[in-house]
Amino acid sequence: MGRERTAAVPFGDVSVIRGLWEVRVKKHRQRQKKERERVQKSALARIDQQWHYRIHCKTLKTSELNLLHRYLERSTETNVPQTETDQQEELKGPEQSRLKFCLEGGSWTEFPRELQWMTYLEELHVSGTRIRQLPDFLGLFTQLSVLQLPKNAISQLPEQIGDLLQLKELNISYNRLSRIPPELGNCEKLQKLEVTGNYRLSELPFELSGLKQLLHLDLSQNFFASVPVCVLRMESLQVLDLSWNLLTDLPQDMDRLQQLVSLFLHKNKLSYLPFCLTNVHTLKMVVVSGAELTCIPTRLCRSPDIKFIRLYDNVSKAEEEEGGRGGWRQREEEQQDSSEKEFLEAYISSLQDRDTVPESTTKVSISCLL
Repeated sequence: MGRERTAAVPFGDVSVIRGLWEVRVKKHRQRQKKERERVQKSALARIDQQWHYRIHCKTLKTSELNLLHRYLERSTETNVPQTETDQQEELKGPEQSRLKFCLEGGSWTEFPRELQWMTYLEELHVSGTRIRQLPDFLGLFTQLSVLQLPKNAISQLPEQIGDLLQLKELNISYNRLSRIPPELGNCEKLQKLEVTGNYRLSELPFELSGLKQLLHLDLSQNFFASVPVCVLRMESLQVLDLSWNLLTDLPQDMDRLQQLVSLFLHKNKLSYLPFCLTNVHTLKMVVVSGAELTCIPTRLCRSPDIKFIRLYDNVSKAEEEEGGRGGWRQREEEQQDSSEKEFLEAYISSLQDRDTVPESTTKVSISCLL
């Protein structure tokens, strides 16, 4: 009879093994990105792009070709809004600077195909359209540093957004996003991220912890019940806006944000502020609201170095219940109206140069029937 063979099964900490695999996967993805960048920058890729561009031009009518030239040859460094009215204007000559592209108006339901040949762009501004998704060729814009997409109908961000390694500003406010792709964490040069007023957005992926250069993060008017873990890893953060959410408390390690200057917490369900906030020595402004907030560290609200602003709203109980159920968000999605947020920003900015500020402020709403 032969001997029975036994297999040796390694036993150890699963988290260690998982950590090793995560490091390997990250290195593999980095090698893939470098290879894609090399191909995109190669002369062969540029020749192939120009070849497809010429083939596409052969299929267009004269009017369509003029419109294409308007997209690709007219400088958008100055005021060049791409609206329905502008399409009827005469074709203007090309200019030297071709860095910025603007698109706005409710007639747009998708990105123009011709945009894929403008990979040299550094800024892309799209607002007030009915566009639901971003194009697949978004990852080709490797030089893009500013991506402004507010007040559209975008329901998801593609994975290719992680290929925009030069991206410094991203605004995806007032869309219909329910999640943020983890690939966004690859945009390590990102300095400003605005995700205001999206559809049922309640969490952020942990991969966003890689945004070590992020200075400004706006998560207002969403459904966050707690501060995302990745936010506490953004150690360079200076401005954090968590207003208009469902927060009931703050984590006890908020003092990890040692560079934090301004913290906006109004329109939540907070009953206290943690004492750890007094350990953030760079903090200059804290904005809160609501009668439920009963416990505040004395050092925080009485410090001469901190502008502590407490807002009181004279809204009725029925309106508060409606806001808690998300009724205010439905109006936000239907009308795309951010006037109240703009009012608060203007008001708070006017206080920054004052030596003293009121401990509480009553905001009065006035409606006129014409």
